[in-house]
Amino acid sequence: MQIDSPLIEVTDLVHTFGDRTVLNDISFNVRRGETLVIMGVSGCGKSTLLRHMIGSMRPTSGSVKIFGEDIATMKEHEIIRVRCRFGMLFQSGALLASLTVGENVSLPLLQHTDKSVDEVEEIVKQKLQMVGLTGFENLKPAEISGGMKKRVGLARALALDPELLFSDEPTSGLDPIMTAVVDELTLKLTRGRGMTAVVVTHDMTSAFRIGTRMIMLGGGGIVAQGTPDEIRTSSNPEVQQFIKGEADGPMPLNLFQEEHEDHPHVKPRPCVVARGRFHRKTT
Repeated sequence: MQIDSPLIEVTDLVHTFGDRTVLNDISFNVRRGETLVIMGVSGCGKSTLLRHMIGSMRPTSGSVKIFGEDIATMKEHEIIRVRCRFGMLFQSGALLASLTVGENVSLPLLQHTDKSVDEVEEIVKQKLQMVGLTGFENLKPAEISGGMKKRVGLARALALDPELLFSDEPTSGLDPIMTAVVDELTLKLTRGRGMTAVVVTHDMTSAFRIGTRMIMLGGGGIVAQGTPDEIRTSSNPEVQQFIKGEADGPMPLNLFQEEHEDHPHVKPRPCVVARGRFHRKTT
C-alpha cells in the first residue's frame, strides 16, 4: 500500500434488509491523518456503515477496502489480521463486567500477541495513563463512571497501537465536561500522534470540535460531505436542520407514513404489515 493511498476506500456500497435499502451507492475515501465524522439522524445507516468498515457486515454489493484490502471478500481469519491494525471504541464501552479495568484493557494483547505477563501489565499501565486513569487497573467496571468506562474502552482500543481508530457514538450519554475530555483524547491521538479516525456521532458540538472532514447520511445515501466549514455553511436545508437541531424543516418530525409516504427518510413500517397477527383478548 502506497503512503499517499487512502486507508479506507468505500465504493458503490449497497446494503439491503429484504426490500429495504439502508445504504445505497455510498462512496468515499478516508486518507491517513484525517478524522472523518459520519453523522445523520437516528436510523439513517451510520452504524450499519461502520459495521461494514470493520468487517462485521457484508455488503449486498460494492466494496470496502481497508489498508488497500477488500474486507468485504475476506475470510474470518483474514479479517482478524486486518482488525489487529485498527482499534474500535464501542458506544457503551463494551467492557466485560466480570473483569477488572486492567484485564479488559489487556484482552487484545493476550489474544493477539505473545508478550509476557510483565510486558502486558506495563502496556496496560501506559494505555490507562494515556486516557487519564492511572491506578484504576484493579477496579471493576461497576465501580467507575460512564465517562471512565468510555476511557477504558479507548485504552483497550489503543492496546495494539493501531493505525486507525473507529468510534461509535463516543460521547453518547456523557455530560458536557466529560464529552470535552473524550474529545480532547481523540484530538491528542489524531493531531498529536497522527492517527486516522472515523467517528460516528450525532453530537454536533463534538463533531465540529474533532472532525477534519464530515459526511452526512440520509435516505440511504450521502446528503453532504466536506470540511467542517463547508458543512456549517452548506445551502442544503436538510444539513442546516440537522446541525442546528431544528424541529421544523425538510426532515419531518412527525413520521406518519400516510403524510410523508414520498419522503426519502420515511420507510415502510413493519408493524403495519404485522398488525393483522395481533388480536384483542376476548372474555
